[in-house]
Amino acid sequence: MPVMHFLLMPIRTNKQGVQINVGKDGDEYKTIVSTMTMHPEDMMELGVVSGATIRVRTEIGEAEFQCKEANVPRGMLFVPYGPPTCQLMGGDTDGTGMPTSKGWDVEVEVVEPTPPQLLP
Repeated sequence: MPVMHFLLMPIRTNKQGVQINVGKDGDEYKTIVSTMTMHPEDMMELGVVSGATIRVRTEIGEAEFQCKEANVPRGMLFVPYGPPTCQLMGGDTDGTGMPTSKGWDVEVEVVEPTPPQLLP
């Protein structure tokens, strides 16, 4: 499977914000913050379908996400902030008190090209 490079943009979403207030321990919150959106042509080039598992690496760390097709610019990935994005983020704040949290150059590889099949 190929390894591709992208620009990752962690974001805030309404659903993520609601779930923060409900609780971060629920399955819905975990699904929201571990689902990454990608342009359909990028997914095809990478060799994955919606629901596939991808591994994203920065120079700091790595995390796995479920990949989902979306209307986003080619070459860019979007995912709501959460524990998985924290694994990719360094602690350097350049004196601002907030680590750099957008525009990360990332390497992406396929873990599972298709979603796991549910047993009957």
